[in-house]
Amino acid sequence: MIRKNFIAFDLGATSGRTLLGSLEGDQLTLKELTRFPNKMLELNGHFHWNIFSLYEQLKEGLSAAAQEGVEITSAGIDTWGVDFAFVGADGSLMGLPYAYRDPHTFGAPDKYFASLLPREEVYRLTGIQVMNFNSLFQLYTMRKNDCSQLAASHRLLFMPDALSYLLTGHMVTEYTIASTSQLLNPHTKKIEEKLLNTLQLSPSLFCKVVLPGHTVGRLCESVAAETGMDRIPVIAVAGHDTASAVAAIPASDERFAYLSSGTWSLMGIEVKEPVITERTAALNITNEGGVEGTTRLLKNITGMWLAERCLAEWKKEGHDYNYPEMVALAEASPAFGAFIDPDDPSFANPPSMTTAIHEFCLRTGQRPPQNHGETIRCIFESLALKYRKILGLFRELAPFPIEKLHVIGGGSKNRLLNRFTADSIGIPVIAGPSEATAIGNIMIQARSAGMADSLQQMRNIIAKAVETETYLPAQTRPWDEAYERFLKILN
Repeated sequence: MIRKNFIAFDLGATSGRTLLGSLEGDQLTLKELTRFPNKMLELNGHFHWNIFSLYEQLKEGLSAAAQEGVEITSAGIDTWGVDFAFVGADGSLMGLPYAYRDPHTFGAPDKYFASLLPREEVYRLTGIQVMNFNSLFQLYTMRKNDCSQLAASHRLLFMPDALSYLLTGHMVTEYTIASTSQLLNPHTKKIEEKLLNTLQLSPSLFCKVVLPGHTVGRLCESVAAETGMDRIPVIAVAGHDTASAVAAIPASDERFAYLSSGTWSLMGIEVKEPVITERTAALNITNEGGVEGTTRLLKNITGMWLAERCLAEWKKEGHDYNYPEMVALAEASPAFGAFIDPDDPSFANPPSMTTAIHEFCLRTGQRPPQNHGETIRCIFESLALKYRKILGLFRELAPFPIEKLHVIGGGSKNRLLNRFTADSIGIPVIAGPSEATAIGNIMIQARSAGMADSLQQMRNIIAKAVETETYLPAQTRPWDEAYERFLKILN
């Protein structure tokens, strides 16, 4: 049986990793080779990504893989969305990319809509939810500020494409990462010229859009020599980390919703065509690119951020709970004491999360949680109820019945929340894999190497290779009653 080995570079907005993935039949193994920080640089009042440091870290990862003593088939890179680098006419990177948290885009969407193109038209063309840091508004701000990088640029490369360019010398625009920009038309799968025209930008600024699985090129001779690696191909995987994660869902058919669960939660469905209507616009539902040209119809939900902030507060007070202790506290607390709306603006970044929860409960006529256990239970139950509400929207929009919810990412290990969610939504919850992003990255490379013929075959292999845990609805009636209370609190 053929065994092939792949390198996955998985970069987030705070850290990155190099993983070695090995696939033999239905046996998939992952080994972390390197882990490194990804810190924003503050320079002259602006925040940037140190792309040159990231490039050095990728080379360190290649060196570590070379030392494993196995034949490497290919490598692939996934990152966060929206951010990009400029390349000059001579092929050089033009300075450091702006980071999406830079304040220069604050208020940019309203200014853009007022002066260039209405909000409704931008959503009609892109199907992407409006956020001030979207690439469209970054470019608008740079144009207004006479950004010298933009003025002299020859090409724009989104972050995973820029890093693959540094490794190979070849440039592409990968579909899933481009779809986060609010510049891509999801129907044509091309950069929308009407939007570029509003910014006085030429379509030549962008390379041809390619789908996941495209071979960008082979490692440059200099990179191969420096790292001890063969000149392996670099594959344009699903460059957006969430797209790679969704590709790793071990689903047997299309009749599912997904929840990418972590500090933030992303809930959605996978559809063959974008869904862009007045209804989806009003709900701020976004259409992002997926594997095989699919669309990830999804909505952002605040996730474990609420509990993480509470735990950090309590740690300063001398209560350093580990995960089992946190769950035990919640399980020992009374059910359905108080509910919060996880997406209420007061929870975005308060000085004290516990105080914000207390004040929300008072504001909505509820008895606030009285101790740490009640607070955690309030958070978990409120998340499960919010998942039910958002799932209802996708049931309305889906062209198929939603029969199960796949929970992926780090939050898939939260058994108590998974159990609450199953009881709340009334359908099975399948938890895992927790390493969905890296697995999706690797499996797209495996498909490019001929080890899978389709997205569904990829998922079939993943289903056999990874362990999942299924939570069946058990006590739905109390959750039905709680949901009616929850809706009144939201209203």
